[in-house]
Amino acid sequence: MRQFVIIEGGKLPTKATPGSAAEDCYARKEARIDVGERVMIPLGFRMALPQGYCAKLLPRSGLARKNGLTILNSPGLIDSDYRGEINVILVNLGYEIIYINKGDRVCQMLVERVVDLPTTVVDALSSTERGHRGFGSTGK
Repeated sequence: MRQFVIIEGGKLPTKATPGSAAEDCYARKEARIDVGERVMIPLGFRMALPQGYCAKLLPRSGLARKNGLTILNSPGLIDSDYRGEINVILVNLGYEIIYINKGDRVCQMLVERVVDLPTTVVDALSSTERGHRGFGSTGK
């Protein structure tokens, strides 16, 4: 179970439709984001996640497509032991100043289970067809 504390002027994240995977998060304060500028937007809530879970803040596709607004460190990761107000770092990659109003949907939050895998140090890794070929190596 998740627990929330709503900060004055904040709002609980909500799902837009029953089939939505993520919840919309809302700006607690107004902001102006100049072209190329990044701004931290408070989302108006604190949250406790159970151990073994994390939350990821993701861009809203409509804001990205229409305005070039996205999350700078996408996805923004929220650990289960963090208890402060959740904030998102938005960056304006568009061509015009963007104004955020209090209560605007500015990002989405997806809660996921974290798998804690054991770690082993070895002398060599198993080989694959791809091997060490990286960026762009699998074609268009």
